[in-house]
Amino acid sequence: PTSFGTTGIPARDVQTVQPTGEAVAARIDGVVVKPLVTHVDERGSVCELYHPDWAYHADPLVFVEYVTIRPGKIKGWVVHEKQDDRGVVGYGTIQVALYDGRAGSPTFGLVNEFCFSEANRALFTVPQGVWHAVRNVGVTDALFINMPTRAYDHAAPDKHRLPVDTDAIPYVWR
Repeated sequence: PTSFGTTGIPARDVQTVQPTGEAVAARIDGVVVKPLVTHVDERGSVCELYHPDWAYHADPLVFVEYVTIRPGKIKGWVVHEKQDDRGVVGYGTIQVALYDGRAGSPTFGLVNEFCFSEANRALFTVPQGVWHAVRNVGVTDALFINMPTRAYDHAAPDKHRLPVDTDAIPYVWR
């Protein structure tokens, strides 16, 4: 049986995307998501991950890392003081959670959540000062490529961590 509430009419879904596919939810200041096109034919596929003509980010491409996450595992919470992260999912399905902890930001305290996969590829930017965590919500290892705006400094990593279940970030993993 269906529950219709007190009016007898089922609750209507709320709008989550524009007709263009763009989310209606507010986005953290500096977070950019550029949908990517995957071209498929009988031989396989190709997907451009980054092109300077896109004018996607003012900083040049200086470092690239290949990151995997096991099914059900979470990497994060982390924040960087000196770099932006720029990521693309290669395979698998990941949930990216962001929290704007920057005191002077116009979106201070805002939380964003995105889901990316090989069927929904995008180049996404996480600005410096924004806490982020990535969870593999698929059934196979997930792969994403990170192209931060600074090369990794092994002697002094620009990475600060909080536990996944911290109370400092108003986000609950579902």
